[in-house]
Amino acid sequence: MNKTILTTCPYCGVGCGITATADEQTRHVNIAGDKAHPANFGRLCSKGSALAETLELKGRLLQPHILGQPASWEQALDWVADAFANVIRQHGADAVAIYGSGQLLTEDYYVANKLMKGFIGSGNMDTNSRLCMSSSVAGHKRAFGSDTVPGCYADFELANMIVLIGSNAAWCHPVSFQRIRAAKEARPELKVVVIDPRRTTTCDIADLHLPLAAGSDTALFNGLLGFLTSQQALNQDYIDQHTEGFTEAVGCAMHTAKPSVSAIEQVAGQCHLSQEDVLRFYQWFASTEKVMSLYSQGVNQSTSGTDKVNAIINCHLATGRIGKPGMGPFSLTGQPNAMGGREVGGLSHQLAAHIDFSNEEDINRVARFWGSARIAKTPGLAAVDLFDAIYDGKVKAVWIMGTNPVVSLPNADKVKQALQRCPFVVVSDCIADTDTTALAQVLLPAQGWSEKDGTVTNSERCISRQRRVFSPAGNAKPDWWIITQVAQRMGFDQAFLYQHPVEIFREHAALSGFENNGRRDFDISAFADISATDYDQLLPIQWPVNHIYPQGKARFFEDGKFFTPSGKAQFIAITVRPPANAPDAEYPLILNTGRLRDQWHTMTRTAIAAKLNQHKPEPFVEVHPIDAKNYHLAQNDLAVIKSRWGMIIARVQVTDNQKSGNLFVPMHWTEQYASNGRMGALVNPAVDPVSKQPESKHTPVHISAYQPAWYGFILSRRELDISAPEYWVKIKGEQFYRYELAGENQPEDWQDWVRTRLAVDTQTQWQEYQDKSLGNYRCTQLIGNRLESVVFIAEHKNLPERSWLTSLFAKDELEAQERRALLTGMPPLGVADVGTIVCACFNVGEKTISNAITEKGLKTHQEVGQCLKAGTNCGSCVPEIKALL
Repeated sequence: MNKTILTTCPYCGVGCGITATADEQTRHVNIAGDKAHPANFGRLCSKGSALAETLELKGRLLQPHILGQPASWEQALDWVADAFANVIRQHGADAVAIYGSGQLLTEDYYVANKLMKGFIGSGNMDTNSRLCMSSSVAGHKRAFGSDTVPGCYADFELANMIVLIGSNAAWCHPVSFQRIRAAKEARPELKVVVIDPRRTTTCDIADLHLPLAAGSDTALFNGLLGFLTSQQALNQDYIDQHTEGFTEAVGCAMHTAKPSVSAIEQVAGQCHLSQEDVLRFYQWFASTEKVMSLYSQGVNQSTSGTDKVNAIINCHLATGRIGKPGMGPFSLTGQPNAMGGREVGGLSHQLAAHIDFSNEEDINRVARFWGSARIAKTPGLAAVDLFDAIYDGKVKAVWIMGTNPVVSLPNADKVKQALQRCPFVVVSDCIADTDTTALAQVLLPAQGWSEKDGTVTNSERCISRQRRVFSPAGNAKPDWWIITQVAQRMGFDQAFLYQHPVEIFREHAALSGFENNGRRDFDISAFADISATDYDQLLPIQWPVNHIYPQGKARFFEDGKFFTPSGKAQFIAITVRPPANAPDAEYPLILNTGRLRDQWHTMTRTAIAAKLNQHKPEPFVEVHPIDAKNYHLAQNDLAVIKSRWGMIIARVQVTDNQKSGNLFVPMHWTEQYASNGRMGALVNPAVDPVSKQPESKHTPVHISAYQPAWYGFILSRRELDISAPEYWVKIKGEQFYRYELAGENQPEDWQDWVRTRLAVDTQTQWQEYQDKSLGNYRCTQLIGNRLESVVFIAEHKNLPERSWLTSLFAKDELEAQERRALLTGMPPLGVADVGTIVCACFNVGEKTISNAITEKGLKTHQEVGQCLKAGTNCGSCVPEIKALL
């Protein structure tokens, strides 16, 4: 019998509501957007729409393992507790650590933080949220005295100008972007400015794109503050009554080493922008009251990320544009529960309830609430420093929860070596085979999305329930349960007797209100006595939720009161600093990294969904045409990208959307899906001195053509063991697996090489073609009239397109003309070829769209949508449809 459950998407920080209609017996679920949820009102992106396809049990970690062998929960929990206790006894509390994830629910986060900081007594719990938004946390804290997001999503429709800074929201926060697009279409006078070195799909709705030099954001916003001052476009009353530090901040902003050069000219020179564009942006900002500044990883992931955040906030404080409808700085958070982690102290410099280690009174307050005499008194190690300490042998036991640092951290090869050296590594995950689980002595099977039960908080401070859709698979357990069981075995049982996540949520809520009296922004004390029934039925609500705001509160700071000692917001004087690592003769190019539209983090979930693998199936590098020429690269070549820290091989995409001198590589590929695609191996480990957030947007690199002896691809109905060539990528498709290949040495006998890799059935029929003089080899494998495998090998990259061949795997029997055409790789005359997939939501290809445009005279992307549905769900493919038009 089907049941319908309201839950929350596990991907980005937009926090979309989901309606899941599930059949428990078959574990089949239909996914739709929750039309009542305030984050998305029913809309989902391609990833959220494909969630049902990611719930297969193949590849799940369903049983505890010790040293590679299945074990009972009792054995595994005892092993972890004993290992941690022994290390603490011999080397002290700071020799152990927990590394968590924004994929954890708030209740999981809370008990992990309580165990490490409250009872083990070390600050060594950090999280992968350090990699995406800790600069925003630090900037908020400096300016507001608290980590407070001032505004809300409703401001998107109320603003008259939206500035997107370092954010490809069209791909990284698609549902919020579509909300902005709709606002722009409804009110064309709404100005949209995109500030980003790359011309991304977000620029599709931009009135102005500022392709500034990588890392020059502080110069641009310092210049804006100076312009507002010189043009008398300030809100002086607001500055006088509600802020401090304005004179010093403006002094830094208006300082110039070249008095003969105008301020606009100097900013334009620093940012590599035209003076006209800089002036236009400044004038628009000065003359528009309702301005929102939406910023994301392009701001945060920098060695000056905190300064960038404060440079943006300074401009809003100077104009009094904060905390009011349609205006203010707004951080677009990366992960589904990065905000929840911030609430409970997931970062190593925090305790819980937006309390940190900054003063002894606050530390004692949390200690009294938890009833602990062992509470940590100082911050622990942040992510990069933590893994350095593991590498150096200072941290001897680490527990990694729901994340894959061997892929996602900078200088990832060193991270891998650190875990190889570490005496004890335990990993809690729902996936069995990742780059990180491969290095663990103990594996603990955690529940995945659809099995977990708890709360998450999105980018606008909205707490939502993530509810269980299915019973847990195998022996998987909730993270909070795993942590409490270890805590009990370590002797802390009285503080960790939770039986249900509602009990943890109540304690979390009670701590938020404990001795608060309005001193702290985070307060959900209204939930301190929430019943299990009310918790189960909890509707999305923005904090604070207390006796003053029992229904929540949309905005902070409208009254001009802040959480600093003086109650006034702080301007921060910003000195422009260059990135930590500058290009040089050996590594002359700047590497920028980021996300793709259809993939998430290290692909452990999204790569399971075939439709999400079609748009960008391989690791790639975007290269400007000038750089492509200079480095002898052509479209679809393979290239080697090297830095001082590592290397990858990626497919070349030549595009003038990229600035000359800059490269872009996506972050997602792992050793499970590509031989040399781990972007984190390239990235420099420099961090922001305030936030400790790594610099992922500015690594000096070199690029060169990769020139293998042969290229090829295999399409197979069955998953194969392909690990021999130097370059391989595995791509899951609908009823097939695709392998892209290239190698430096040709085997003596291609037939033997292929047949040893394909599963050969006694009924197999082979079709083969070989021309040794040209290095060509092609074969097909059929059983009956059903296609099993296709192999194409050549000494050049110009192999047939894959789309028609992949479509044949959907057929139980091939037609005679299709069978005859197999070795050509091209469809028979009159047979349609959909081309490269453009719309992942509805699996619509480039050639299908182009043919419809030509044959039916379609003029707009809306007409394409009406005809083919492409672009009508998440809308992320609309810019590509426009390009085809």
